[in-house]
Amino acid sequence: QVHVVESGGGLVQPGGSLRLSCAASGSIFSIYDMGWHRQAPGKQRELVATITSGGTTTYADSVKGRFTISRDNAKRTVYLQMNSLRPDDTAVYYCVIKVGRKSLLQPPDDYWGQGTQVTVSS
Repeated sequence: QVHVVESGGGLVQPGGSLRLSCAASGSIFSIYDMGWHRQAPGKQRELVATITSGGTTTYADSVKGRFTISRDNAKRTVYLQMNSLRPDDTAVYYCVIKVGRKSLLQPPDDYWGQGTQVTVSS
C-alpha cells in the first residue's frame, strides 16, 4: 500500500556533493517524521538525520555542518543534501518515513526505502 523509493546515490569524489531523494506514495493519510540512516560495510546502521513534521532537524555529529535534511510535504519527499563528502561517508543510505493513518488513534507505521549506495572515492 505504501511505496518508498530512493534515488540520487552514486559515485562521487571526496569533497563532492550528492542529493538523495526519498518519495512516498500509496495509501498515505499523513506523514510525520522522516529521516535518513546509513550502513557502511562492517559497521552498524547509524542515524544520519531526522526532520519532524514541524521542520525540526537533528544530525549525527559526523555529518553536522555538511549534510542538510529537508522535506517537501506536497511531494511527500524527504531530501538529504550531502556536501564535502568524505570516504567514510560511503554507505548504503536508507530513508524512513513515518506514515500516519486516517484514524489518529492508530499509531503510525515506519516505511523504509530500498537503500541507495553512496560511494565516495577518488
